[in-house]
Amino acid sequence: MLRLSELKLPLDHSDGDLRQGVLKRLGIPSEDLVDLRVVKRSVDARKREAIQFSYSLDLELRDPDRILKRFRRDPQLKPSPDTTYRFVGHATAQDGGNALRPIVIGAGPCGYFAALLLAQMGFRPLLLERGKPVKERSADTFGFWQGKQPFDPESNVQFGEGGAGTFSDGKLYSQVRDPQHHGRKVLEELVACGANPDILSLHRPHIGTFKLATVVRGLRSRIEALGGEIRFQCKVEQLETVMATDSGTQSELQRVVGVRLADGQVLPADQVVLAVGHSARDTFAMLHRQGVAIEAKEFSIGLRIEHPQPMVDQARWGAFAGHPRLAAAEYKLVHHCRNGRTVYSFCMCPGGLVVAAASEAGHVVTNGMSQHSRNERNANSGIVVGLELSDLAPFGSGPGDPLAGVAFQRHWEARAFALGGNSYRAPYQRVGDFLGKQTVGKQNKAKQTNDKQTNETFGSKPKLRPEPSHQLVPQPSYEPGVISADLGDCLPDFVTEAIREALPAFERSIPGFSRADALLTGVETRTSSPVRIPRGENLESLNTLGLYPAGEGAGYAGGILSAAIDGIKVAEALVLTRLLLQRQRGPGESACDLV
Repeated sequence: MLRLSELKLPLDHSDGDLRQGVLKRLGIPSEDLVDLRVVKRSVDARKREAIQFSYSLDLELRDPDRILKRFRRDPQLKPSPDTTYRFVGHATAQDGGNALRPIVIGAGPCGYFAALLLAQMGFRPLLLERGKPVKERSADTFGFWQGKQPFDPESNVQFGEGGAGTFSDGKLYSQVRDPQHHGRKVLEELVACGANPDILSLHRPHIGTFKLATVVRGLRSRIEALGGEIRFQCKVEQLETVMATDSGTQSELQRVVGVRLADGQVLPADQVVLAVGHSARDTFAMLHRQGVAIEAKEFSIGLRIEHPQPMVDQARWGAFAGHPRLAAAEYKLVHHCRNGRTVYSFCMCPGGLVVAAASEAGHVVTNGMSQHSRNERNANSGIVVGLELSDLAPFGSGPGDPLAGVAFQRHWEARAFALGGNSYRAPYQRVGDFLGKQTVGKQNKAKQTNDKQTNETFGSKPKLRPEPSHQLVPQPSYEPGVISADLGDCLPDFVTEAIREALPAFERSIPGFSRADALLTGVETRTSSPVRIPRGENLESLNTLGLYPAGEGAGYAGGILSAAIDGIKVAEALVLTRLLLQRQRGPGESACDLV
């Protein structure tokens, strides 16, 4: 097979045009092209007056060697890469007998893919999830949003089957290097569990919230069919450890020998995958108390912004906006500020909603969500500012506190909760008001927040490009509701300053981005984990043998696909270590005997 890349065709092309395009590009007769398969399809909108589809194709040719020789200097025609997934090992008879089962903590994309790979290799993993199955979790979450149920700190956007990604846009692309094509394995498994097959070929695939719920149930069924076990509402309160000697360094380290659940039950295990997600703050605190190596990590904080989706479509697609073969348009924006900060768009959700994403009582957190259709009226995105460790340090309990970022997040989330009336409603502000307060003192902020005349007369400070031709006025999509407030009161001053500088600058890419009636909702704090749990070459914790920190919560992923890929890598590392230890031990011995 040969792979042909960057074959361009107009938006309205037919299936026959695709084949004819290949024949023309290679200069071969029809009988020489046996078959073709679309590997990737993306939109080339660099020229808005001539938007095209760009294809990568795998070609089955009658004489591939001759064609490859003729195009040997053409970088767009190469042998197709081998993306077949190959397991690193399989369970032995010992694993089928008395060996301890590996435990996976967390049923997000990282935990589920770690468990799936372990099950496929015959190791019968036990997966523990503190939240509920996705059906019950969805009922709790939507009930809270709609004001029908109280907030549940164990069943919400962050906790429960599927992880935080279940209530998101379901994006399935990543910038992580993937030379072993683990991402392909992830996508193929998702399709096998009910995702649309087009995720295998779209350049920027996504699933959407409702379809994700179906997919995670499919993953659960596959794991259970292979001998794995999944237990919900099983919160791990503590690791059970003993002191052990590291065979490589001969140093004394602690070793995992089990986990203790909230109900007091102890489950024995000599290998534990920690895939708890970026909001498991109580777990981070537990690890710190138990001496597991953990450190503070930078992340970002900011707001959610909403615009009419047609405005974004017009900015990206021009005259082609609304074309039936073009999806709702996305954007990715970055601005480097005069104060040295970087502002960027985060988790952009075309045709989506801003959602309540708190995981603790008395806090307000925002996030974005889209269905597969992406047909809601508004586009939304986080507009966030990168933090430095020095920004977090004052919030810690002392110098070098690894949980300083957690305290930082809690501080601003609690401020947003108070601004929202202590009711889980979120504070919001029109962009016109937000940009008009650059020199306002603390005493005047509340006055100007409700100053109707200020809202109406704003438009010359700063000078904006003309409004888009359509006159759609975005309405807040956040549930359980919003309250008008000054968002500067739930953000650090340097963050507010940076966002105020960035919004007009983003006009250069998206005309109307800083239009006065655009919406800002606070506060966005969960862009990534506030901690990193360091691990060595074999992906074990640096000082706790048998513990495998993984995914977004451990600081090694950022999104569904990268988290799932990391789950695969950790499962592989665990199996390789397990098989090596079995060769070093005699029959009947356990890794827990290495004390």
